[in-house]
Amino acid sequence: MRWFGFGFNAFGQICDRGRLSEAAGSDVTEEVKVLRPTELESCCCSKISGVRASWSRRATVHEDGDSCVCVAGFDAASSSQSCGVSLSLGCKDASISEQHLTLAFPDRIESWDLQRKDQTPSWSTETNTQSESSSGCPLLNLPLVPGGYMATKPPLFRSLSPHLKAKSLALGGDHAVLLCASGAVFTWGLGSHGQLGHGGLTSEEEPRAVEALWGMTMSTVAAGGWHSVAISDGGDLYLWGWNESGQIGLPSRGLRKTMQQQSSQQAGALCQDADVKSGEDPQEGEKHEDVFISIQAFPALLDVTPSCEIRTVSCGSRHTAAVTTTGDLYTWGWGEYGQLGHQTLISSDEPHRVEFFREQQMRVVDVVCGTWNTFAAVLKEEVPSP
Repeated sequence: MRWFGFGFNAFGQICDRGRLSEAAGSDVTEEVKVLRPTELESCCCSKISGVRASWSRRATVHEDGDSCVCVAGFDAASSSQSCGVSLSLGCKDASISEQHLTLAFPDRIESWDLQRKDQTPSWSTETNTQSESSSGCPLLNLPLVPGGYMATKPPLFRSLSPHLKAKSLALGGDHAVLLCASGAVFTWGLGSHGQLGHGGLTSEEEPRAVEALWGMTMSTVAAGGWHSVAISDGGDLYLWGWNESGQIGLPSRGLRKTMQQQSSQQAGALCQDADVKSGEDPQEGEKHEDVFISIQAFPALLDVTPSCEIRTVSCGSRHTAAVTTTGDLYTWGWGEYGQLGHQTLISSDEPHRVEFFREQQMRVVDVVCGTWNTFAAVLKEEVPSP
């Protein structure tokens, strides 16, 4: 399995800026914005099995042989000295934020402060995975830990009721989306942009069921800056929250206005004729109003064209990426840093397939969004011999 990254690269979290500047002819813009999906380099001999990303950093999990975690991006050299490869040997999972790197070992959880040079973790706890598996409880993936979860801001450990039977947890900017073993979805935290999915803009201090999804079994959840996503067992995609950049795939007034302005500028003199015509009163029967969505406070079903089933999904601050069961990657939302993978800086409020991987005969199997970038795991398609 190979991993590719594209989008925001100001701290070298996708690839070394020096190597990129040589290929781009020392173009600073090309160094900061990686438009063409670029393969990630491994920091050790083993292959990358997973990627975790924050705004300025990227952590790669390596599980072949002596499993470990490597950090790339802002102050990566210092981070590697304090909690580098040697101290992460045997690590099976990781999560990363702007301040902390959390490592999950078979017998313990450790959280390291990336802004300090301590030789000991800032928080740790012992775990017993054997007792968890024998009791019938599912093995937890970060940010879930026994008894609760690891937050991105202090206090790091937050407790969760065992009655929720948490299966997975996605942390957004200031909200959380929890998937229960039953397939139910609970949300809590800031609700000012409808990101909790309860129909209003109020915040919730405790987990509350998303009633609009009640009765439907969900298999995956994801959270962005101010939007949320869930995938049903049948591969349907439900999104809710802020749509300022088209990140939930519904018509965005601000995005369409920006696109119209860009088109007018490119059109030059031709746009003057268009303005004259648009200023004329429409004939009877021609009047219509476009419907735009800025906040979607209830989960909305998103149709991806052509019709397909969604396998997994991830959210950036204001963009979304989804992988289909056939191995295609679709992205939409804010694209100012090339994080949509279409090798442009254009944003979109409609899902579009990333053609690069199909052109390279690659099948996408996983996707992880950083705040302003995207990472995709691919397998080489087996081309039948003639």
